[in-house]
Order: sequence, then C-alpha cells, then structure tokens
Amino acid sequence: MRTSFFKFLIFFLVYSSSYSQSKNYNTIFKDPIVFNQNTNNPFTSFELNKLKEVYGPHLDKEILNRPSRVLFMKEILRNRVSVKLEKNILNHKPCPLLSEIPLFNVFVSSLERDIVFDENNFNPLKYNFEFHARSIQRFRVDNTDYFITIKPQNYNK
Repeated sequence: MRTSFFKFLIFFLVYSSSYSQSKNYNTIFKDPIVFNQNTNNPFTSFELNKLKEVYGPHLDKEILNRPSRVLFMKEILRNRVSVKLEKNILNHKPCPLLSEIPLFNVFVSSLERDIVFDENNFNPLKYNFEFHARSIQRFRVDNTDYFITIKPQNYNK
C-alpha cells in the first residue's frame, strides 16, 4: 500500500510539473511577433538622429550591430508610437502625464526633456516607456491636448 502511494505521488508530481511547464511555454510563445513590412527599409537620418540622441557613442554596440534590436527600434519608431492632438479631452479617461515618465538616460546622462513639445520631433526613445507591455498605453503631454499612444508588440496592425 505504501509503495503504491509513493508511486502515485511521484506520478502526480511529474505529470503536474510537465503540464505547468508546457502551459507556460504555450502562453509565452502563443503569438509570435510579426513586424510590419516597413521595418525592412533602412533607418532614415531622422530616426538615426533619435537613436544617437539616446544611445550616443553606444549606438553601434547596443543597437546597430544587433539585428533584433534594429527591428525592434524600427517597429517602435514607425508603427507602435503615435502622437495625436485631441480636441475634446473631456471624453478621455485620465492617464499619466509625460512628465511622470522618467528619462531613459542609461547611455547618455545629459539627456533632457524637451522644453516645448513638438509632435513632429518627439523622441519616444528618450523616455523609459514600457515597450514590452501587453496592452495599449496612453500618456498626456503636460499642459497640452496631445496624447501619446504606445501599442503593444502583438497589436493587430
């Protein structure tokens, strides 16, 4: 009786362990990341300037020499971050302000916030946004009617 109980216990532990591992694997890799076609094009000089501003002398090592990071940066700059002027902000839910997001000054310590917001020159890479978040994020630019939207990686395009 005791032997059969131990056999059952071992079987149960092995089975439950393998089930939980396969479940985690399926959850993590359920939706593969699909990059937009425009990520096949090389960086524009405008995009390279944004990258240089944030990565400085570390740009080659941290981004340009790593093909997966190149794709990731192109996807962020071209497809996942948008800035829009909203005329009727009373219809929107409250969201965090851009000033509440810390700067991403890991590689360039002299990185500074823009004094005047310009939606055409906004550099989302300067901020420590959660680019790996699984849901849409929205931020309001302080003292303006501009909203920044960041789509998740697997957002239906």
